[in-house]
Amino acid sequence: MTTAPRGRRGVFVSICVFSFLVNFGRIAFAPLVDFFIRSGISPATAGLAATAVWVGSALPRLPTGYLLTFVSRQRVLLGMGVALSAAAAFTAFSPDIRITTVGALLVGLASGVFFIAANPLVSELYPERVGVAVGIRGMFSQIAAVAAPFLVGLAIALGSWRVSFGALAVLALGMTAVFFLAARRADLPDAGAEDRDLLGGIRAQWRLVAAGVLFVGVTGFVWQGVFNFYVTYLGAATDLTSGTASTLLTVTFAAGVPSFLVAGRLADRFSYLRLLTGILVGFVVCLFALTAVEGLWPIVAISVVMSLVIHSLFPVADAYMLDTLPDDSRASAYSGYSATMMLIQAGGSVSVGALAGAGFTYTAVFRGFALLVAVLAVFVAVLARAGQLPTGE
Repeated sequence: MTTAPRGRRGVFVSICVFSFLVNFGRIAFAPLVDFFIRSGISPATAGLAATAVWVGSALPRLPTGYLLTFVSRQRVLLGMGVALSAAAAFTAFSPDIRITTVGALLVGLASGVFFIAANPLVSELYPERVGVAVGIRGMFSQIAAVAAPFLVGLAIALGSWRVSFGALAVLALGMTAVFFLAARRADLPDAGAEDRDLLGGIRAQWRLVAAGVLFVGVTGFVWQGVFNFYVTYLGAATDLTSGTASTLLTVTFAAGVPSFLVAGRLADRFSYLRLLTGILVGFVVCLFALTAVEGLWPIVAISVVMSLVIHSLFPVADAYMLDTLPDDSRASAYSGYSATMMLIQAGGSVSVGALAGAGFTYTAVFRGFALLVAVLAVFVAVLARAGQLPTGE
């Protein structure tokens, strides 16, 4: 990162650590899906618990955008830290799957507030390198995605998955204090000072908002269903054990870590729309291949490549949105985009669970989802070629 005004590096690092904690809370429910199913809970109910955290992540995004029209980003982040700590503690003490689902919703609510307040702030801390800044922030989220299956699995092996959420509660509260001190000492940007009309900002930037939703909403819906049922799919479609499948899920998330930094650098150099369309095509190829290959090592290879591709989508899409949006509508329009695409994404897990419960094989569901993204890739390519999508250039 280039030199920034006083104290911004400390704020940026604090946001990155918050990003780890927030995404840990969201991803921690993915390895629990298979555990709940093996405990006698139906796939649809288990999928609902995983879906609840993503629904929760979607719900506060638009209200947070409105809140940011009169409350500073740093104050919103402080409130988010306290809320995340409380939600994690609530989940840690939940007595049954119904209350756990409520806890997942609450953890998701806190995460939704974080991304709407933090992402515009990150892009404004380093306006000359938006791609790299959002890529590094996203890399910390992905590291959490790698750690979550292992740490939750370890907690289960030790006797209680609830320990992981208890630890999250303590760490989130401590990080809130650290961020408070960093923000007090920093010379923070005021790029969003004129962003005071939520609906006006969304209306003014509706083409860009719609483009972001097309790229990330539908593809994210598919990815949510795939990774939340990845372990269950491998158990049903292959002869891999649950332990091996869980390890592969960790490997898959780990492969995505470098994608954020690499994709962020590419986003600062090349056309956003070409990168995004290429990512969709690559994801379609990988998902079809996953359902066709057999044997441990071919599955590992395809999973790694698929992870590298799909995790490139998020930093490129964020850079596309945040770099293209003007200062006077950045947080407002970004919240409209983020809320819509997250609501679409949130149904991925429960949709896979419901289709499996209706008798469809996981292979058939995954191939159908791949076909959906293929249609999307063709559609957005046509729109881009016709000049109907903002280029961000």
